[in-house]
Amino acid sequence: MRILVVEDEPALNALLTKQLKSAHYSVDCCADGLDAQDYLRGAEYDAIVLDIMLPGQSGLALLRGMRTAGDKTPVLLLTARDSVEDRVAGLDTGADDYLVKPFALDELLARLRVLLRRAAGSVSDVFSVADLTVDCAARTVFRAGRAVSLSSREFDILEYLVRNAGVVLSRDKIGRHIWNYDYEGGSNVVDVYIRYLRKKLDDGFSPKLIHTVRGAGYVLREEG
Repeated sequence: MRILVVEDEPALNALLTKQLKSAHYSVDCCADGLDAQDYLRGAEYDAIVLDIMLPGQSGLALLRGMRTAGDKTPVLLLTARDSVEDRVAGLDTGADDYLVKPFALDELLARLRVLLRRAAGSVSDVFSVADLTVDCAARTVFRAGRAVSLSSREFDILEYLVRNAGVVLSRDKIGRHIWNYDYEGGSNVVDVYIRYLRKKLDDGFSPKLIHTVRGAGYVLREEG
């Protein structure tokens, strides 16, 4: 899952980025509202951690522009202001949740998990397709009741596929979603990881779940 952190306090920005990466998220970060616009134009994110008080453009102005443009990416607002009026203004502008500084990092991670579940239309972090079960919180995978060991990157790609089960995802979209803003594409790295996943998840099992859609990309689904 790919997260954008927009926070102008250098120490907090660095801490959030470090903790999110430790939680196996792909993270981009910036400290300016105008820079955040550039990131949003160049990539898709699963969620945004957004400070309200920013140079260049405020977090609320950025959020208002996103919602006006039809961008429904979940947004968790961060602010030092704790009045009811401030919280109401943030939520009415289009924020999905709100945290007042200082906050516990565990709470921020928990709130992000809720936003991601809600965006995926799920009430839990466990996804199933046929006899494949993926627990995104515990980062465990079972196929036909057997535990499957995956590398961190293999799991990241599988999580993206299973959260979008039935949706054809291009190689470029997978690459840009799993790696950070510096990903340039143009290599076969996604194909390599898909082969790894097929070997571990499909070889020796039926039905096959990872399918190639010629000229379009890959999809995780059970085919009749």
